[in-house]
This record gives sequence, C-alpha cells and structure tokens, in this order.
Amino acid sequence: MHKVNIKPISINECFKGRRFRTTKYDTYIRQMMFLLPPLKNIPAKDIKVFIEFGYSSMLSDCDNAIKPFLDCLVKKYGFDDRYIVELNVRKRVVNKGDEYIIFEIS
Repeated sequence: MHKVNIKPISINECFKGRRFRTTKYDTYIRQMMFLLPPLKNIPAKDIKVFIEFGYSSMLSDCDNAIKPFLDCLVKKYGFDDRYIVELNVRKRVVNKGDEYIIFEIS
C-alpha cells in the first residue's frame, strides 16, 4: 500500500456555483426507487457497501456512477452515507443491453 499525505477533497469542493440535475438523472432516480428491492436491517453506522457495475463499454468509468447510485441507496433506504466506512466497487464489461448494477449493504 502507498500513503499520500493530503486531505481528500469533496466533490462539493470541486465546482463553483450551483449544479442542476438533468432530466436523465431525475428519470434514473425515479426508476431506481421502483427497481431497488425492499431491504431490512440496514446498519445505522459502520456501513459497508459493495457495488458491481456491468457496463457495455470498457471506456465507462465506474467512479462516475458511484455518487448517483449511492444517493439513490440513501434515498431508498434512509441511511446516512457519512456512515459508510468501506466501499468496494467493481467494473465488469458485458454485452450491450445486458448492463446491470449489483450491490450489497452490510
């Protein structure tokens, strides 16, 4: 492992001015609220999240999908994402039309 002695920057500190949600993002949120399964026993603290994104293009960056997906999990399941202490993300390349998201919260 390697250590870099610098304070991590928040996405909120990366931009000036207001950012507005797109219609595509609003549609994504509505679809996710419908598609996410009901879950019980979500921990209140020390939350671990595993996410696997199935992309049809190797050019897709998994880090671009993390924040919108986590925001949907928070909205659906009512936990506070500041209590996520571990995040494991994987990317898989799949055929076009077979895209998916697998996740686990523990």
